[in-house]
Amino acid sequence: MSDGVHQSIGGGFRSQLRARPVDGRPEARCLIVGEVAQAHDGSLGTAHAFIDAIASAGADAVKFQTHIAAAESTPSEPWRVRFSLQDESRYAYWQRMEFTEEQWAGLRRHAVEKDLLFLSSPFSCEAVDLLARVGVAGWKVASGEVANSAMLDRVMETNLPVMVSTGMSGLEEVDAAIERIRVRRLPFAVLQCTSKYPCPPEQVGLNLLGFFRERYGCPVGLSDHSGSVYPGLAAVTLGAEVLEVHVTLSREMFGPDVAASVTTGELCQLVEGVRFIEAMQAHPVNKDRLANDLASVRGAFMKSVVSRLDLPVGTVLEAGHLAVKKPGTGIPAGRLAEVVGTQLRRNVKADQVLTEADIGWGA
Repeated sequence: MSDGVHQSIGGGFRSQLRARPVDGRPEARCLIVGEVAQAHDGSLGTAHAFIDAIASAGADAVKFQTHIAAAESTPSEPWRVRFSLQDESRYAYWQRMEFTEEQWAGLRRHAVEKDLLFLSSPFSCEAVDLLARVGVAGWKVASGEVANSAMLDRVMETNLPVMVSTGMSGLEEVDAAIERIRVRRLPFAVLQCTSKYPCPPEQVGLNLLGFFRERYGCPVGLSDHSGSVYPGLAAVTLGAEVLEVHVTLSREMFGPDVAASVTTGELCQLVEGVRFIEAMQAHPVNKDRLANDLASVRGAFMKSVVSRLDLPVGTVLEAGHLAVKKPGTGIPAGRLAEVVGTQLRRNVKADQVLTEADIGWGA
């Protein structure tokens, strides 16, 4: 498939699943996703509270994870990290994380009311079907599902934009998934992700943003697990079109992802920082034009040649007679050497700003 087609697919992603304008500025284009994942700990009320908090922070989308234990796991599935004191097994934990279809529909309605895109990562074909009925704006394929061709095919049948996470996948796996998406000509983005919780700075992998953009000819982004705002801000300066961060209501919350999450207050800072960066990038500055625009205030900041002491008319000016001081309304400080050796045309007082008329210039 040609690079031109790749670019058109990328453009389709941006047009179908994009950040809302900020203050009417179209340059605010990075899609900022607040990832709830399992931070709700099975509480529907807490899940709704996350929607309110993520909307208040100014993000563009809220994302959950849709787990159906019987469809994605076996009772013998081992713990990644044994963190729960109330669940006898990881399978039991996934069961406790389940919401009904009606509850998912309520979460979606709430997100839409808050002007958020509603997203959720499926972890089974059954979860894809449920979410398709509920209605999602697009798909985020978790890295553990990138090689799940049956689920990926089910996702693509919906013809919605697809974000592919690369966290645990090697290039061969990612290549295969992207090729399946390209055959369907769906809008897609590839997200750099490192499956460490929290992810140290040495393994964030910002270099891969440009690598994926060149390799796949598509929008790229960062799914960040660092627990800080820094990687996201850096990624936007490198042109990331999507930024996903895990969110927690408090550092004291329960759950395995808290250490890899930003607080809602930090999410607000991140959103403000991203939009600030985008505004800077969208408005390149012409240095000469900027200096001309500031001409009216130069006098308050620049310096002029002044007399150090009272001097009579006819004095031949020496270096010791002169100084440079504010304001910059007289002979510019940069012309001090030119003033030395000239003759005063009138009496001057100490600290008097010298003009060309004082030394005969311009007569």
